[in-house]
Amino acid sequence: MSKRKAVVKPGRAPAVAGIDRPERVKAKTPRPAEPPEKHGLSRSAVRETVESVVIAFVLAFLFRTFEAEAFVIPTGSMATTLMGRHKDLECPACGHKFQVSTSDEVTAEGADKGLSYRVESCTCPMCRRPINVGNSRDYPPFKGDRILVGKFAYQFRDPERWDVAVFHYPGEAQTNYIKRVVGLPGETIRIRQGDVYVKRLGDADFAIARKANKLRAMLQPVYDNDLTPKIKAKGFPARWSAWPSADRSPAGAWQAIDDDCGFETAGAAKERWIRYEHRVPTAQQWRNAIEYGNAPGPNEVKPALISDFSGYNTDVSQETAQRTLPLHWVGDLALEATLEVTSDEGQIILELVKGGRRFQCRFDVGSGDATLSIGGNGSFQVDEQEFEFAPTAKTKVCGRGTHEVLFANCDQQLRLWVDGSEVPFDGSYPPLDNLLPTADDMAPAGIGSLGAGLRVSHLKLLRDVYYTTYLPIKRLPHGMTVHAPDERIEAPGFTEEQLRIWQTCAAEIDPRLHADYELDSDQFFMLGDNSPKSRDSRAWGDEYFVRRELLIGKAFFIYWPHSWNVPVPFWPNFRRMGFVR
Repeated sequence: MSKRKAVVKPGRAPAVAGIDRPERVKAKTPRPAEPPEKHGLSRSAVRETVESVVIAFVLAFLFRTFEAEAFVIPTGSMATTLMGRHKDLECPACGHKFQVSTSDEVTAEGADKGLSYRVESCTCPMCRRPINVGNSRDYPPFKGDRILVGKFAYQFRDPERWDVAVFHYPGEAQTNYIKRVVGLPGETIRIRQGDVYVKRLGDADFAIARKANKLRAMLQPVYDNDLTPKIKAKGFPARWSAWPSADRSPAGAWQAIDDDCGFETAGAAKERWIRYEHRVPTAQQWRNAIEYGNAPGPNEVKPALISDFSGYNTDVSQETAQRTLPLHWVGDLALEATLEVTSDEGQIILELVKGGRRFQCRFDVGSGDATLSIGGNGSFQVDEQEFEFAPTAKTKVCGRGTHEVLFANCDQQLRLWVDGSEVPFDGSYPPLDNLLPTADDMAPAGIGSLGAGLRVSHLKLLRDVYYTTYLPIKRLPHGMTVHAPDERIEAPGFTEEQLRIWQTCAAEIDPRLHADYELDSDQFFMLGDNSPKSRDSRAWGDEYFVRRELLIGKAFFIYWPHSWNVPVPFWPNFRRMGFVR
């Protein structure tokens, strides 16, 4: 961790450090990292001027009594919720738009100090195509999000769990950090298999910390099926497909529509399914396809487990080899789709798989009832003990019509949204701890029909944030117990062979391994959304907490996200402008 102090002068928006090292903020505007224009002011200079005017206007007229302060996010510890310094990219293979970190990239100021790191390539998170960016002016670096922070928010109430807060870094109080509040005073926090558990004073045991209304904002993309046509054009197999039926009868079978972007069925007397397989091309397969036109065969892109891979973290420089990050199996997933019901009766089933268990939401089209289950039944077993689980609620999926649905299995809870509103039933189920991945987890999502006519489109698969116990320090801080790190495999995914290795290793290690952190009164535990790249409470040494007096305020609004290749260079990206979740 760098010990430089962030000097904040009046009239400038201070930077909020996130990972690795804080950025220095000076009174004068630093030289831009991108090459200047040949004539007149550069786009960066024009943008800085316009932003200064906007900032002055906002602060002068809306926050006259200094209830809020403007900050800039320099690093990617909160990506993709909040962007640090980054490049915007559109994948040439699939068209997916994403960002890649340039927090470590050389700037004009860094060049004077001999810094030479410059992002040369990255990887698309959807199709995994390596992308060369080099020094191309088509991929200029952008500063991080501009946010407003309510400075008095915590003068009247305590921070709530999952708040995004700005605070003084405990090791250097003049440096500002931004993270998510995960642990509250008097609690013991446990990080285990990607989830956060909490034990309060007087509690007998730990309970999982659910993200409540923050979950949808924290979900990370795994795959968008609307990108299928471009992937297929490159010779790679589609990930969603009609699943063979057990009786091999063509009656009611699913048919691909819109160039495999969607599917439809007239319904059948037996269940018929479409299913997602996590077929991730390797970098070598992409190189063969790009350089030699040798696309892989239909069975050469093997199914894999879903991991905590993030395209934002795939920045590679010319001077350094690609940095392989620890990848963890992620079983907490969410399925999003548009359902057009074309019949007045039948059943529609949404399914997510975790550790070989099948978590389902079953709609009765005739009544509009939705029923949750594990394994398709009203009960399930854990360690030879049987539990009843079949919560039911009324929904808008009743008769013919089109609906946007989101079905999530995160934090040991099944949740359902229909047309943007959450369906009110208790989907919490008894803990299913120590689940290990199986071959079924390589095809972890599906949509089924039993006698229901249905068109399915805009299929998206998402995953929850996976919090790691990985610690980039040599000694353990006082008050913290690390029982063992999570299992990690350095690979772009998990193939069948890697799955067998993972299961063998996991079977030899107690799967209840975890890391515990004890908090005293007026102490808070902070984690970044970009867990593999966040230097947060896990890595601060003995003082792994934030004292109450170090809190600055609550981040509540992204007020100037930069534009994405629009003709007016300083025009904001209104789609990302809004409240911080």
